[in-house]
Order: sequence, then C-alpha cells, then structure tokens
Amino acid sequence: MLTRTIAALLFLSPMAAHAEQTMPATVVVAFDRESVAPLIVEGVADRETGRPVFANAPVRIASISKLIMALATLRLVDEGKVDLDADVSDYLGWHVHSPDYPDAKVTLAQLLSHRAGLRDRAGYVIPLGESLQAKLADPEAWYADAPPGEAPFEYANLGSPVVATVLEAATGERFDAIVKRTVFAPLGIEACLNWIGCSEEQVARAVVLYRDTGEIARDDPSDLPPNCTIPVAEGFECSLDDYVPGTNASIFSPQGGVRIGMMDLAKIGQAIMNEDDRLLSRKALRPAVLALFSGPVAGQEFFCFYGLHMQAIDVPDSGCQDTLFNDGNPRFGHAGEAYGLRSGLWFNADEPTGIAYFTSAVPPRQSAEDEGGFDPREIALMKRAQELLAQDRSAQQSGD
Repeated sequence: MLTRTIAALLFLSPMAAHAEQTMPATVVVAFDRESVAPLIVEGVADRETGRPVFANAPVRIASISKLIMALATLRLVDEGKVDLDADVSDYLGWHVHSPDYPDAKVTLAQLLSHRAGLRDRAGYVIPLGESLQAKLADPEAWYADAPPGEAPFEYANLGSPVVATVLEAATGERFDAIVKRTVFAPLGIEACLNWIGCSEEQVARAVVLYRDTGEIARDDPSDLPPNCTIPVAEGFECSLDDYVPGTNASIFSPQGGVRIGMMDLAKIGQAIMNEDDRLLSRKALRPAVLALFSGPVAGQEFFCFYGLHMQAIDVPDSGCQDTLFNDGNPRFGHAGEAYGLRSGLWFNADEPTGIAYFTSAVPPRQSAEDEGGFDPREIALMKRAQELLAQDRSAQQSGD
C-alpha cells in the first residue's frame, strides 16, 4: 500500500492561518493484510497550543471501545475463563435480573449484542464509590415487557459496565489490565482506558475533543493525568489503590473510554480481518460471526446487522440507513460518536482492506429521535479516502 503524505501550508494570510489553527482534527488510516498507512492527517490536536494532529495521536474513540471489550471477552472465552451463555450472576456473586423477570438469566452474549433488556434511562456511568448492583436494581434500567434474551434490541451503554465487571470477577484482574493483556500487548500497541496506564509521552500527544461551537468537550490538559481521569462520587478519593476487581468496572468507561491512535486501531482491525491468532482463535471468532449473521435486527434502520459488538454496514438490498462507503461492498466493524467526535473501524473481508478514522467538532444530531446513521462529514470523508486510494492504486499500476 502506497503511503500518502498530506502537506499543510503553514505560512498563509492571517485569516487562512486562523482557519488552519481551528481546523478540526481528522485522521484516516488505511490497511490491508500486510500494511497500515496514513491516508489523511490534518487539523490541530490542541487549539490552545496549535499542536498539530499526527497519524497515531491518541484519541477517545467512543463506542469502538465496545468492540475492543468484545475482543477481550472472546480471548477469555478462549482461555476458559468465561462462557458467553452462562448466567453472569454466577461470576458476580449476586443476582443480576430484570425486576419483572427475576428467573430469566442474563448472559454475556445478550449483553454484548444489546439484547439483555437493559436501557440507558437510569444512566450508565457509575462513579467510583457507587454501586453497579444498586444501578441494576433500578427498574428504569430494564425493558419491562419482555425478559432478557427475548427483549428487543436496544442499544444500551449500561451493558458495557456489566460485561467489564463480569470479566474482572472471572479473572481477578482490573478491566484495564485485562484489555491490555488480551488485546493491546499481543499486537504491540500502546492504548489505554481513561488514560490509565498510558505513558506520559502518550498523554502529551492527546487529541483534545471540541464541539462544533469550539467549546472544549474532553481531554484538554485539565482532563488528563495527573488530574483525575475517572468518574468519582462526591466524598470519595480519586484513587484505584483500594478498588476491588469485580465490583464496578464502569470507572474505566468500557462503553467508550479507550484512547488509541488510528495507526494502532488499524492494527486491531487488521488482526480481526486476518484472523490473527495473537488476538483470537477461529473458534472464538465463530460466535461473533454467527451472531452477526443471525438475521436483520427487527425494527432497526442503522443497527440492522449487529452481534457481539460487531456491526455490518452497507449490506446490499438491506433497506438499512447505514450507508457510509456506498460501493456495494459490506463492511464490518463498529462506529463511534461522542463529544463532537465521529469515528469508525471498518474492513471489507473480501478485498481485504480496511479504514480506521476519526474526525472532530462534528455538529450534534438535530433531535432526540435522530438516532443512528452517519454524519454527512463522515460520508464525505470516506468518499475522499476512497478517491485517494483509487489514485494510489492507479499510480502503482502505472509504475508496474
């Protein structure tokens, strides 16, 4: 794959220089079976200092974190530590249940596919010092009209803290350590959750997230180490020294708190696409594939094909509102959206090629009913990326 260099004109008129200073940080990285290369790198990571973004600058990738959590879960399945279909109560030591269906078990497979009957109406951030068990006792956290496993698909962030806490209880490890051991370390990448475990050098490269108004949303210097980077209840110290794994892994923000650069995120997509046994065995991948292709998700226009925190988009003739690449080829992966950021990790298993990207300062959705779907900026960005890749392929063929 030909590496493309994106050059920026630094010495422009004052107006143009200001535009450059406030250009939203955007990175697109392309990968195939053998290589990973930056395709688009532009904008600034920190408007206050003018520090430019670079291809592997760490950024909060939002819900792509759920895919990484699913990979960690499947690694623990490989290790015999967890069973996707077991009652999670058996790991946690207390009864996880819908108040209306106390005898219906809740499983990791349900939680990883948003079919456990959980909802976000009760909130999903449980700070250090508060109780996950108490959160799940709130009837507002559950769908009332059907038991877990039979409840309709509902995208619920609350399921992620439950999964992460189960993984902790099953292993005795903290969730951040589990993800590092099972996903990051085998692929030789540096990433972390809520900045816990990232080096000082990595933290110094952080992408500050801005809203479309220019307001700081996340990860400015006040939001970085040595300041507190986890949610903490009032009256509690911001310290993990006394944290007991298996009690409340919400503090690591498993639903969206991974910080990683796009070059390293692309390596994760590449490993999935290649069925790299450093990450997962084929046996462990099989449940994800079966869950993904168990059929269209009833009533969904965006999450039409979804299972174990992996999504298929651009499926021909599906009638879904999930068009991103618009080239007739399905892609697999996960999207992210939070704090003005849109992100994605997508690969085409047939070619095989993939894209990891983020762009920032994206305007918010226009209404509470506007759920799912890709922003026009994302669609335009992927069109631009495809054109650049086509130019690269043409140049390579001309040189052969």
